[in-house]
Amino acid sequence: MSDKKKILVVDDEPDMVTWLVTIFEDNGYDTISAENGVEAFDKAKLEQPALITLDISMDRESGLKALRNLQESNETSNIPIIIITGVSVDLKRFIERNKKLKFPEAFLEKPIDKDELLSTTARLIG
Repeated sequence: MSDKKKILVVDDEPDMVTWLVTIFEDNGYDTISAENGVEAFDKAKLEQPALITLDISMDRESGLKALRNLQESNETSNIPIIIITGVSVDLKRFIERNKKLKFPEAFLEKPIDKDELLSTTARLIG
């Protein structure tokens, strides 16, 4: 059994998933991925990752709905979440003001700075 920490990468852009998975795996993490909020919630409950990176703009179920579902479920509410999005800073303000959402542990805008991503990940899960 691996003692590597597992990260769930959630994004509907295959290139972004590949990029994130490669960075995490090259730096000693295990990864799993999901391409929408429904799949993300199911995998988070089943796999219990140490961390979730979550895109906001996705088909089938948005990242905001997934964020709320993850935060409200007893099975997943303790998993730190990094929002990774190309959506404007207005979204960050919306999440901060939304009383139904707890602001995620981190919020990174695309294009992602690899060093910032890794330092944020290390700060949250080691």
